[in-house]
Amino acid sequence: MRRDGWAVPVYGEPAPVQAAAHAEPAPSVASSVASPPAADDASANNPHFERLGGSAAIERLVDSFYARMDSLPEAAGIRAMHGPNLAPVKEVLVRYLTEWTGGPQLYSVERGHPRLRRKHLPFSIGAAERDAWMLCMSGALDEVVTDPDLKNQLTRAFLKTADFIRNDKGSSHDHHPR
Repeated sequence: MRRDGWAVPVYGEPAPVQAAAHAEPAPSVASSVASPPAADDASANNPHFERLGGSAAIERLVDSFYARMDSLPEAAGIRAMHGPNLAPVKEVLVRYLTEWTGGPQLYSVERGHPRLRRKHLPFSIGAAERDAWMLCMSGALDEVVTDPDLKNQLTRAFLKTADFIRNDKGSSHDHHPR
């Protein structure tokens, strides 16, 4: 647990620690990947999945996100990074977001650790691509999420993740600054 009272889950933004009468030590990242906790345990540590509305809301969010990517001129550059058929990548994002928000571990059981930066290295991702991605996700969040506090938390977490994926020269992750 961090000094500010937040626990850091495997994926996503820190989630508040729930006080328990008989607290057990949190599993290590390695043990949680090798032996995933039950969905109820994940939801207790990161309640966004249930607050969002579960699987149906995640699917609506992903559909709205990719509909925006398909239609917004500002997103043409990131849309070009995807193949013509979005169905497979939509399914991957649904699985990832389900787990990332505290739902069942669908992504890591099938695909292992996300390694988001590594998986996105073949693509040139800078501030413009991050901003286009966030434009699509912000619109999808506006459409799907009715709780303003939850929308704000998710927006901050998505922005942090989108910025983490940047791999352009001069980004905060560039190990060889100009």
